[in-house]
Amino acid sequence: MSANAPAPDTARDQATSVITAALADPRKRPVVKSFFDEATFTVSHVVHDPATKRAALIDSVLDFDPPSGRTSHASADALIAYIEAKDLTVEWLLETHAHADHLSAAPYLQDKLGGRLAIGHEIVTVQEVFGKIFNEGTEFRRDGSQFDQLFNDGDRFRIGELDATVLHVPGHTPACLAYVIGDAVFPGDTLFMPDYGTARCDFPGGDARILYRSIQRLLTLPDETRVFLCHDYKAPPGRTEFAWETTIGAERTGNIHVREGVSEDEYVVMRTQRDATLAVPRLILPSVQVNMNGGRPPEPESNGVRYLKLPLDVL
Repeated sequence: MSANAPAPDTARDQATSVITAALADPRKRPVVKSFFDEATFTVSHVVHDPATKRAALIDSVLDFDPPSGRTSHASADALIAYIEAKDLTVEWLLETHAHADHLSAAPYLQDKLGGRLAIGHEIVTVQEVFGKIFNEGTEFRRDGSQFDQLFNDGDRFRIGELDATVLHVPGHTPACLAYVIGDAVFPGDTLFMPDYGTARCDFPGGDARILYRSIQRLLTLPDETRVFLCHDYKAPPGRTEFAWETTIGAERTGNIHVREGVSEDEYVVMRTQRDATLAVPRLILPSVQVNMNGGRPPEPESNGVRYLKLPLDVL
């Protein structure tokens, strides 16, 4: 290999092969149904194999009212109703990362529907960092064992007869994954719609330079690849509707932050300056506290009530 040749990227090439095969054969393409939670601007996806009706749920939402501390399940129940109406069998509950903007409903859905709960292996890094922030004791396991599966870059799995693979795309958080399922990629918070840009990198463990490199891996996937995003904020002038589906080609040529021609250094300057203007997410403290524990709230105390911690002057 010459000194100027790009380093081999087996996982990315594997993802490309999965996508290319699905583009050539409609039977290898998943059906995707998306559910938008406007309270948190989060999109959850139900992905299924039309041949076997086996399914995965990606980035579910537990409804949470901060003033009252009450949780409810309307968003999750909408997923359940769809799955039951389509007679689907859930094999996977997939988290793209430990979200800072909503609580996961994965344990509730797993109890109702079954399936294996999965996240990236680097959740252990998030657990270590935020375990200290929340002063969790030794009873809080920092080994990812709250999840059924910890994925690494290049790991493969199946949903029914659909081929799927995993890309580790850190930068927003250390544990971020993109799931490639047939001709579709689910990049979590790594990318937004082309007119909105990319994820922030100022959380503990975030890094704008690393995020740029992660995104470049995604942008080399086939242009026709469908991209299903985790959030939309409808902020760009001129757009009146929420949107969460695009393509790799549209991201590569039109993303306002990382389109073709934007250098790594230019991106880092832009992202760092922009992040300095952003407020801390409204639900980051309850969300990460629950999500790093597999979506489970703290155990009840002696009075039977569960409590979330609110560390002062830390973030």
